[in-house]
Amino acid sequence: MNALLLSEIATPIDRLVRPFLKFARLEAASGIVLFTAMLAALFWANSPWHESYTQVWATPLTLGVAPLRLTEPLLLWINDGLMTLFFFLVGLEIKREMLVGELASFKRAALPIMAAVGGMLVPAALYAAFNWRGPGAAGWGVPMATDIAFSLGVLSVLGRRVPFALKIFLTALAIADDIGAVLVIGLFYTSSISSTALFVAGGFLAALAVSNRCHVEQPIAYLLLSLGLWAAMLQSGVHATLAGVLIALCIPARTRVPRALPASDAGAAAPPQAAANGVALAAVPGPESGDDDWHAATTNGHSESLMLRLERLLHPWIGFGVMPLFALANAGVTITGDPWAVLRQPVSVGILAGLVVGKPLGILLLSWAAVRARVAALPTGVNWRHVAGVGLLGGIGFTMSLFIANLAFGQSALLDAAKVAILAASVISGLAGGLFLLTASRSSRRRSGTYVSSERLEDTSVRPELHGAVLRTKDQPDAKALLSPTSR
Repeated sequence: MNALLLSEIATPIDRLVRPFLKFARLEAASGIVLFTAMLAALFWANSPWHESYTQVWATPLTLGVAPLRLTEPLLLWINDGLMTLFFFLVGLEIKREMLVGELASFKRAALPIMAAVGGMLVPAALYAAFNWRGPGAAGWGVPMATDIAFSLGVLSVLGRRVPFALKIFLTALAIADDIGAVLVIGLFYTSSISSTALFVAGGFLAALAVSNRCHVEQPIAYLLLSLGLWAAMLQSGVHATLAGVLIALCIPARTRVPRALPASDAGAAAPPQAAANGVALAAVPGPESGDDDWHAATTNGHSESLMLRLERLLHPWIGFGVMPLFALANAGVTITGDPWAVLRQPVSVGILAGLVVGKPLGILLLSWAAVRARVAALPTGVNWRHVAGVGLLGGIGFTMSLFIANLAFGQSALLDAAKVAILAASVISGLAGGLFLLTASRSSRRRSGTYVSSERLEDTSVRPELHGAVLRTKDQPDAKALLSPTSR
């Protein structure tokens, strides 16, 4: 009886927090697979079969039928094709965070955005200092990126030793960082522009936006228009993967719920606990017209939006398929001669300095400046040692850094040096960040007692209850809510 009562009490906060916990676990697990793929690529590229590594990814592959037929090397299909799905998922996450997540309001978004800006500017400046006017000058964008899968993977290893709010902060920071990376790719790593192809791409993008505005919810309509947009972007000179982000921004974030649902269906579409507490659980704000029939993001067939359905569907395929395949195809670098000589090249030194030193320095400095200026505040249970640890984890560039390195250096010797530096910096940052957070958490627990960890939020014995924007527990009577229960 008591267990049943406690489970009912925990239902509202459970519904708010559980989607994030599921996301974090998925990212952490995919990080392990990603690391395994990286090791496999390095082994393959430095084994007696190293020639086959290059040959496999250079294999031509033809898709489509005449006259809409495209033949490209397998590596290009992965980097320009499958990675578009990765950027599409990034776009969906960005849109969700901007609607109801940590980027939904200035006050909540200020700290992760400022941290992300610092984590991009300082690494880029350090890289430029080592490569100013040199042959590797174009690689300044390489150390700006953060790999969310690997960084959350390290936090998952620490488990309850780190506060749950820190995981939310890192996720929001990484997504803000992704926004910056997308802008950098679009503005600075674009080849010659074909105005005709870009005009065609604009037409497909406009059609996607109109479909959203007209409340079209059939996935096939968006799929056909998206294929057209991707093909036009591929021919335009702008990197085709950016089509993924643009498409994601046009996917409907709301869905229509009929006013007169049967009682059982209405209950499923709008949980009574949510109505009683004035909470739109994981809801995306209503449309511009103010139509109350529009809701999103409950986990039932009546009211889950297309945006959230696609995000839920794609997460495992991207995390356990696309990203490991990208790592396998791009992380393999044949190391000949003295590896230390490779790491002493200006490109390698710039990437190492940017990711290992610049990332934590930039994240910590601009976070401190934002708090000092009173435009942001540290999350509940998080101290400056935690922020410094997250800064170190931000140096795990891996996937996005490898992607930008391919754009910056093409197939040159500089690319091999960049790959070695990215892999080395990611390992160093992961180990340093994990150990630093471990010591920081032990120190903070000795000083201030316990905090709510992700595991405890799932434990009904903690007995969380919603009260406005406050999450109250037995251990922490006045802790700030880790996820805001209301949407804008």
